[in-house]
Amino acid sequence: MDDLTFTARRHSAGSGSHRGEPPDLETRFKTLVQSPLRAGILRFLSARPEESFDNEAIMQTFGRMRQDVDNCIRELVEFGVVRKNPGDTATYGAMRPDAEPIAKLLDVFLEGRAYLGIEEASPSVQRFREMIGRDEKMLAIFEWIRTAAKSDISVLILGPTGSGKEVVARMIHELSRRGPENFQAVNCAALPDSLFESEIFGYEKGAFTGAHDRKPGRLELANGGTLFFDEVGDMSLMAQAKLLRVLEERRFERLGGNKSIHVDFRLISATNRPLDMFVRESRFREDLYYRINAFAIRLPSLRERAVDIPVLANRFLARYCAANGLPLDAKQFSSEAQDLMASYHWPGNIRELESTVSRAALSAPGRSIRAADIEFLHGHAMARPDETSNRLPSLRDSERAHIIRVLEATAWNKLEAAKVLDISRGTLYRKIEEYGLEPAAGSGRRRGRS
Repeated sequence: MDDLTFTARRHSAGSGSHRGEPPDLETRFKTLVQSPLRAGILRFLSARPEESFDNEAIMQTFGRMRQDVDNCIRELVEFGVVRKNPGDTATYGAMRPDAEPIAKLLDVFLEGRAYLGIEEASPSVQRFREMIGRDEKMLAIFEWIRTAAKSDISVLILGPTGSGKEVVARMIHELSRRGPENFQAVNCAALPDSLFESEIFGYEKGAFTGAHDRKPGRLELANGGTLFFDEVGDMSLMAQAKLLRVLEERRFERLGGNKSIHVDFRLISATNRPLDMFVRESRFREDLYYRINAFAIRLPSLRERAVDIPVLANRFLARYCAANGLPLDAKQFSSEAQDLMASYHWPGNIRELESTVSRAALSAPGRSIRAADIEFLHGHAMARPDETSNRLPSLRDSERAHIIRVLEATAWNKLEAAKVLDISRGTLYRKIEEYGLEPAAGSGRRRGRS
């Protein structure tokens, strides 16, 4: 039942044959906890009787939008099974109802085995919830994921490197009807044309030298489940044509075989490339683009939700401590370290943040993690003159600085900048993503993204 319709149902449940009499208390309580979200919040708070949580914390825990959480909490408070604490910021906690009949119903509910919903049973959902901070962009994406999981529509996941595209792909699979079946992931960037057919279609014994046995391909292994093409923008035109044929016919032959094999799979693709531009430049087939882009989900870069950087950093730090048998507060960031992380552009996004936190926690000699303990994968956030005056710049630093100069000189006209740099516009887009480039605030120039 929809979480937002409880009040209307509660007031109408006793109409009809009962001549408008209100429903009995047990019926009202069962209706209340019939909602997975309301039941989940009630169990969550009851398991932590000494703690209080605001709406934002509950939103992050359950990956739900503010309106859903607000309405569910209001219903629980009205029924008398959750307390609202006094204060400027509303917080909520578990409570023992004064009315004994309600208290008994609550005890029976809490003593019963908690229903492990599909989201609670999904490892990818738990991983994605760790990526949710204060910015509601990720909560909106969670809703899109739930929508995509309800059908077999082809999904294209867009986002920069390290933003969690494969986590989202696995979430869609695990939340869909195909969740119990296989999830086959293919990294197109690491798959040369010479291996494409044998890897995707499989091969028969004797198909080529070294083919001593029959081997099923990824298509065959994904039958009934999900096939995930990561970095689909790196797929060659030859491979694109062969994939398109399979998508149209849902049939293929193993390499060296002549038997047509029918497959039923759900396709999810991901890329950090500008596929629409690749289509215009004839580097990606337009018919295949429309096949894989039936439903698009775009993941934001970490710098697009900078408010989440300290939240995620502290969350990863606590997880590092727990994984190493330390108290959760055994390591803490100094204010200088937090400022340094906030000023960094994070080209590797969440993946780089997690790696940076783990390295800093390992190298910090004491409880406090200082700015000097933080080493970024792609260099420091801001170069200090006293630190770099005697050091020659690396090739990477020089390339980044030169691309910035050209982009600024061309007012971020990427077509003109690519001509000056003597590279393709696609390569320029990749460099912008790799180095995390964007115009200075208030410059009035176009952003480094189309």
